[in-house]
Amino acid sequence: MPEKNNRIIAQNRKARFNYEIIDTMEAGIVLTGSEVKSLRMSKINITDTYASPNNGEIQIHNLYIDEYKNASNKVVSPKRIRTLLLHKREIKKIQGYIEQKGLTIVPLKIYFNDQGRAKLEIAVARGKKLYDKRETEKKRDWDRNKQRLLKKEG
Repeated sequence: MPEKNNRIIAQNRKARFNYEIIDTMEAGIVLTGSEVKSLRMSKINITDTYASPNNGEIQIHNLYIDEYKNASNKVVSPKRIRTLLLHKREIKKIQGYIEQKGLTIVPLKIYFNDQGRAKLEIAVARGKKLYDKRETEKKRDWDRNKQRLLKKEG
């Protein structure tokens, strides 16, 4: 299998800490040309972004893509609602998850694939409680200390 050559533009690092990831999938995004140019310059913020089903499609909210300064016309709002490109079975699967209480759709990262198309990795996730976050942090610290001790002795 050939090695993937994906160029990651932005990652939502807080998502893995704040949410318990249940399922992930790759989706395309409907963008304008100037938005793609801004993406190539990494002028994007996905920290407060979420997605929701609407009229048989999944839309992404609060995805901030800065305006491309050299765009000649048709300036779009940086936080406009964008549509995700998914197969019908994937949309139905996501809608089935969302009908369950407490689940949401969060983006994990945005990148360009081998063909140069912008892709968004989304996850169906459940929010963690404060004590779950503390437990995750303790486990991560313990693993780090354990590796440090093994490195000293080995």
